Amino acid sequence: MSMVFHVEGYHEGFDEGTQQGMIDGWKHEASHGAKLSMEVSFYYGFGVTWKCLLQNNTHVKARKRLNALESILGLILKFPHEEPQYENLQENMEKVWAKFRLVCSLLNVPTDFSDYVKSGGSGGDILLKGTGNPQLEDLKGVP
Repeated sequence: MSMVFHVEGYHEGFDEGTQQGMIDGWKHEASHGAKLSMEVSFYYGFGVTWKCLLQNNTHVKARKRLNALESILGLILKFPHEEPQYENLQENMEKVWAKFRLVCSLLNVPTDFSDYVKSGGSGGDILLKGTGNPQLEDLKGVP
């Protein structure tokens, strides 16, 4: 008789643990997915904003900057938004991160916006963070 209770207890515990594991896994996946989505959305907004600022610029470096911006936007737009089990996610995110670092270097803006994000983005001081922003002179007259 005790063996029957032991087996039943094992199966009940196993089933309950499996169910709880599925719930915990789903919550973790949803949380991780939301954070990744926010990050990709930030890169997309960053790219679109800078593209708008530079698109009518005639400065020599503007074309190279625009090409890099279009490249990162292209990478982001190619992400499969409807495929939750995307196999190349890590590889493509590494490409986006590398392209983002390149774009920031070309624009002479910092790659770490954590202080700006923590402050809630109040004010328009994002361009003034870091070591300076000499390309702001290039943007004079940009609508």
